[in-house]
Amino acid sequence: MKKALKITGIALLIVIALLIALPLAFKSQIKDMVKRFINDNLNAHVEFSDVSLSFIKNFPQAHIGVDDLVITNFEPFKDEVFTSVKNIAFTMSVKELFKTADEGPLTINAIYINEAILNLKTDENGNVNYDITKPSEDTTSKSNENNFSFDIQDYKIINSSLNYSDASSKINMRITNLNHQGKGIFSANTSELDTSTEALVSFSMDSTNYLNNNSIKLNAIINLDLTNNKYTFKDNKGFINQLPIEFSGYVQLMENGQNIDISFENPESDFKNFLALIPENYSKNIENVETSGDFKVQGRIYGTILEDNIPKFSIKIASNNASFKYPDLPKRVENIFINTIIQNNSGQTDDTYINVNALNFQIDNDIFESRLSLKNITKNMLVNADINGTLNLGNITKVYPIELDTPLSGILKAKLNTVFDMKAIETNAYARIKNNGSLDISDFMFSSEDIVNPIHISQANMTFNPGTINLNNFRAKTGDSDLNVTGTIQNLLGFLLSDNTLQGNFKLTSDLFKVSDFMTESEETPKEKKTTTTETLKIPKFLDCTINASAKTVVYDNLNLKDVKGTLILKDQQATLKDMSSSIFNGKLAVNGIVSTQTETPSFQINLGADGFDISESFKGMALLQNLAPIAKLLEGKLNTNIGLSGNLDNEFTPQLNSLSGNAIAELLATKISPDQTALFSKLEGALNFVDFNKLDLKDLKTKFEFNNGQVSVKPFQVKFQDITIDISGSHGFDKKLNYNAVFNVPAKYLGNEVNQLIAKIDSEETKKINVPVTTNISGTLADPSVKTDLTSSITNLTKQLVVIQKQKLLNQGKDKVKNMLGDLIGNNQSKSDSLKKQQNNAIKDVVSGIFNNRQPKVDSASVNKPKMDSTNTNANQTKETVKNVLGGLFGNKKTKDTIN
Repeated sequence: MKKALKITGIALLIVIALLIALPLAFKSQIKDMVKRFINDNLNAHVEFSDVSLSFIKNFPQAHIGVDDLVITNFEPFKDEVFTSVKNIAFTMSVKELFKTADEGPLTINAIYINEAILNLKTDENGNVNYDITKPSEDTTSKSNENNFSFDIQDYKIINSSLNYSDASSKINMRITNLNHQGKGIFSANTSELDTSTEALVSFSMDSTNYLNNNSIKLNAIINLDLTNNKYTFKDNKGFINQLPIEFSGYVQLMENGQNIDISFENPESDFKNFLALIPENYSKNIENVETSGDFKVQGRIYGTILEDNIPKFSIKIASNNASFKYPDLPKRVENIFINTIIQNNSGQTDDTYINVNALNFQIDNDIFESRLSLKNITKNMLVNADINGTLNLGNITKVYPIELDTPLSGILKAKLNTVFDMKAIETNAYARIKNNGSLDISDFMFSSEDIVNPIHISQANMTFNPGTINLNNFRAKTGDSDLNVTGTIQNLLGFLLSDNTLQGNFKLTSDLFKVSDFMTESEETPKEKKTTTTETLKIPKFLDCTINASAKTVVYDNLNLKDVKGTLILKDQQATLKDMSSSIFNGKLAVNGIVSTQTETPSFQINLGADGFDISESFKGMALLQNLAPIAKLLEGKLNTNIGLSGNLDNEFTPQLNSLSGNAIAELLATKISPDQTALFSKLEGALNFVDFNKLDLKDLKTKFEFNNGQVSVKPFQVKFQDITIDISGSHGFDKKLNYNAVFNVPAKYLGNEVNQLIAKIDSEETKKINVPVTTNISGTLADPSVKTDLTSSITNLTKQLVVIQKQKLLNQGKDKVKNMLGDLIGNNQSKSDSLKKQQNNAIKDVVSGIFNNRQPKVDSASVNKPKMDSTNTNANQTKETVKNVLGGLFGNKKTKDTIN
């Protein structure tokens, strides 16, 4: 006995070892089998990470697993993922593994699919991405020799999803959290399949959502008639959200389509079933809700499904004199009437229509009635709607457990009829848009995290006309700001129902408009976060409107603008400011320009005109002026300027200083230096003590400057202090660094005692006209300036210049005395002969020429060779001696005597 047990144990161990080891030996064969199936059956690119084989998981059957399966399409959906599966497993008889290609197809007994994503797509041309199976070459048995056959008794799809989109019909469906399983025998001619399904379903058609993550549950027993390809539903019960639905009928596959006939209804008629149809996230717990009246859903879908044909259907939803009240809420909704039909009698999609003949209810004494008709849904949908009633918005949260981010309040009154087709909305064909009626809102209060203060609309009244809507009155208040708006809206329905822009013309008035009342406060950045993602403000693309604005006071940051008027045009994500004017800084401001958010970084291009600005106030209040002309804040008086600038804006719509470029022309009127001088003027006065900067003549000063990349270049301009002119030019940066040159054209008399003594000795008109250029370089910053001058070298050069002038003056005086004395000599010898006069004059010229040309007087060679002089030569010589004596008396210094001798 022990020996038998020992042999049995050893055998079991060998079997277990073989069950573990054999899959490793057959792994390559399994991979070849999977690849063979793929290549023989699919026109697609297939990848998988691994294939596994186990004889233990589903003993005595073999378990084959394929991991990370990805199938991508060929053209026209090249490289798009058709399906991806985390794991797909098959079970089959072990003997199936040893079949050769000639022994027929492999038989699969069970399939398990885990985390699959299936994407089904139809493009605008009708191409589908799921037609990836290869066609059979013939109808003989050999055509299927490499395929699989199915004898499935069990299958599961776990945590999977399906996406379906049809671009031609604009239908989109998404099934998520899909868990489905079934048991049956597919190999028999007739059998039953027991299934269980849970999923979340979303469905939309032509941008309209009909289901949005609605919970679907279905437990169905399906009779399988494989001979006739007919599948009959019996003992079936499903749930749409919490609404139970029972259905019966069949689906039969035909050669070119399907034949279908299914009827359904909710088994109970309690109005609580209506609440059950609403997703539980919104309806909450409806178990204890008090209801009265009935609610019934009945429908039938029948007919043939072909390529160009849908089944006929009729769905009726009705409720009569119903009511409901949640136990924890104070008010009840009463007199609920619902009468809706969704129908298609022809099988053509264009003939589908929806008639909401009544959707009425009452809260307290407020009655609200509505009606809606939709026809030609899949093409150019025709809409006819009526609204008539009163609704207290504050009662919404008192009758229904809806969670609003911010509470609502106010009274809505509407009496409105609208008739239109969708193409008229899309193309702004106003003649086909028929609007009639009115809408009133009073005491409406709205708040949100996106705004700083709640908005209180005290009154709003709109009149609906064909093509246009008149905003007769709109009065609102938020924070300290008040608004009063009137105007016209051209295509409100196009904006609400399509992708059209909102067009309109408005007139806005306000007593007080604080910009801060309309801005969102920025949140503090956590210290542990190194980077943050901020979204740049954008001018909405859908706006196409003109606003003529007028405000008595506009407060922006620390600026108070009075009597603001102008036009604001919003279009194509741009805001155009046109002829905007305001009173500020005891002057007038004019603004024209554009702010654009078309690109990722907002930009602006604007012209500012200032007329009669108080310099001190304006430079304290406007950072832009402080950066363009920082030194001007030291002045008092009036300013006129025109500034053209462009640049980028940051996330809070504040100009980025380093991006600014442009130019400006400034004019100062009746201006003087502020008594509160800074270090700059103190250092200038220390270096140039002959200038009193408090008395600079700045009246009617004009200058021009340009700026780019954070640098301001100031064109040369001139100011005066008494008879001193000052030429100034240079540049500074938005970083406050200065680089200026000031050339002081200083009359010589201001340059010290030594210079003035020289001037006194000379005492000529020429010295009175001498101006000495003194160059001053200003660097550093306005708060800590550096002042350097060339005053010392200028004075030295001036002194040398005055010495030269004095010498020239003495020489000129000597000439004048000689001329006078010679004139006297000549005048006393009038009786001399003309010949003698001529000789005397020549002698005088020779002497003077010798003196002032530093040369010996010329001697006539003819007279030198003569042995003796006549009386005429004697007189000439006497005249020369007389001149020498006179000049010697005039120039008593040795140098002069040597020159004369």
